[in-house]
Amino acid sequence: MHVRSAVVRVTAAVLAAGCLTACAEGSPPAAAGPTGPEAARSAAGPVTSAASARAHGGGRCSPSVSIDSYSDALDKTTFHGTFVGNLSALARDTDGSVAAVSDRSALIGLDAKSHRPVRTAPLADEKGAALDAEGLAVEPGGGYLVSSETEPSVRRYDRSGTLLGRLPLPGALRVAPAGRAQANQTFEGLALRPGGGTLTASMEGQLTGDGKDSAGRPLLRFQTWQRHGGRPGSATYRLSTQYAYPVDAGLGVSEIAALPDGRLLVLERGFTAGVGNTVRLYLADPSWASDIGGVAVLPGGKAVRPARKKLLADLGACPSLGAPAHQPQANPLLDNIEGMAVTGRAPGGRLRLLLVSDDNESPKQITRLYGLTVRTGSR
Repeated sequence: MHVRSAVVRVTAAVLAAGCLTACAEGSPPAAAGPTGPEAARSAAGPVTSAASARAHGGGRCSPSVSIDSYSDALDKTTFHGTFVGNLSALARDTDGSVAAVSDRSALIGLDAKSHRPVRTAPLADEKGAALDAEGLAVEPGGGYLVSSETEPSVRRYDRSGTLLGRLPLPGALRVAPAGRAQANQTFEGLALRPGGGTLTASMEGQLTGDGKDSAGRPLLRFQTWQRHGGRPGSATYRLSTQYAYPVDAGLGVSEIAALPDGRLLVLERGFTAGVGNTVRLYLADPSWASDIGGVAVLPGGKAVRPARKKLLADLGACPSLGAPAHQPQANPLLDNIEGMAVTGRAPGGRLRLLLVSDDNESPKQITRLYGLTVRTGSR
């Protein structure tokens, strides 16, 4: 969820920037880096390495999570007329780069190593209007699945950003009065299990009428679809299991990432004025959960089992690495973290994660990238 701007940055300049496919086929032009008044700072923005992280306190956030680096190089920059901010989701692309989605209706491709923008494409709904994009997943064939929290919806796009269609949705998950969802509290996270079988969308907040588990944690609904057909452009998605997820009181789910064994990494996030952000990384196991698609009101009785979750780290406990903050933060490293992607593996079976914060185009917030190493263990 974000603070909306009256200006939607989908302009002719974005359209002129060319499609994702065309830009990806060759090397970026000489002027492909960030432009605008802060381009010089972007080119040499603050980047903290793993060695520097160790110098600032070892980089350990918890026994399971270490922070390797952060970078503010993208903050308040533009690329081919597109503002490189408002980033709400990340996903590893089929070519190894990182795909990002802006909630101001744009897809942005980031170089796998430098994380500099290399391509962009506008997004639109069926009527050509701008899209409040919040979640992103990349299909095995290279297409994009993008969730929006306003209806909510999950739409499919090709490499150029052309709309291909949208997925079916249970009526109860629609925003009231069509359903029971609260405005701006719907599909904030989206994840496709490696191999492309199961797609999961996470609700940021509760449906009206749903309650808490026995520990007093609000119960959110996660919706899944099963992908059928393997050829690019021909796959279909059918509604599948819906299950409950217990979110920490006062927080919402801002992003999810799927692991090969079906478990999910879940980012829970909250904000308190004058105090700052709370961001926690959990490991969730849906295999334990009941299908609640037919359960009108949660918790739904003893027969309903929510997904199990395990805290991997409270990111507020990470070393700050000397990071600046533009508003009060208990840990100045933190900001409004909304995007997360598994980008590879580290020695010992650990995962490499890339996180990004959504700056909402606010001078008080930062577009910040975070590199983490995470140990999940076996199920």
